[in-house]
Amino acid sequence: MSSYDVDWNFVFSSIPTLLGGLVTTLQIAALTIALSMVLAVPVAMARMAEFDLVRWIAQGYIEIFRCTPMLVQLFWIYFALPALTGVTIPGFASAVIALTANLTAFMAEAYRSGFQAVPVEQIEAGKMLRLNTIQRLRYIILPQAVRQQLPVILSLNISMFKDTALVSTIAVADLMFKANTLATQSYKALEVLSLAAAMYFVIAFPVSLLTSYLERRSQTAAARRSAPKKKSRTESDAATPIGATR
Repeated sequence: MSSYDVDWNFVFSSIPTLLGGLVTTLQIAALTIALSMVLAVPVAMARMAEFDLVRWIAQGYIEIFRCTPMLVQLFWIYFALPALTGVTIPGFASAVIALTANLTAFMAEAYRSGFQAVPVEQIEAGKMLRLNTIQRLRYIILPQAVRQQLPVILSLNISMFKDTALVSTIAVADLMFKANTLATQSYKALEVLSLAAAMYFVIAFPVSLLTSYLERRSQTAAARRSAPKKKSRTESDAATPIGATR
């Protein structure tokens, strides 16, 4: 049985190349997250609209991108859309468009859940203060919805960051593309792919820990709110009839 000796010199020499790919990965991830968090708001509002046609269109968009593979969506944007429109879309732009469209669908459902959890009394109070729809959304609904759904949002962003590895299939020079190229040229797949996996882990793991912490804190806060409040000593004394013993 042959043993495999890891070539540490090659591992260290591969770091600069992979870091160049990691920069591209982070750029795609940052653009996707920023665009999705903005675009998901009108999609979530449309999903909750009273007008049936608007609600059906928003729901159709969400279900299409939630129920089809990310790789198919990426290929459709890069190969099929130019054939349909006659406009060539660069790989980087195709990656951002496909990932944003996908993440927006999932983010919109997270937002919708948060919007529906905002107490109606607060929205009615905003109306009494003569805040218009945009102002109520900005000052009352959106801050509470994002705060409540923050663990879900972070989990979606972690999944999207890992999905950026798929953009290597359309020749975008991200971390996975660089790693695959190096592994093919050097026949050092173990070293290169392990190093690439470690880079993904170093970025995603702290966010995962933060997500778990926020989930625990949210559960603790919910348990405190649902727990019955103990009567204070003054209230207990007031509730005890005069002359009664306790």
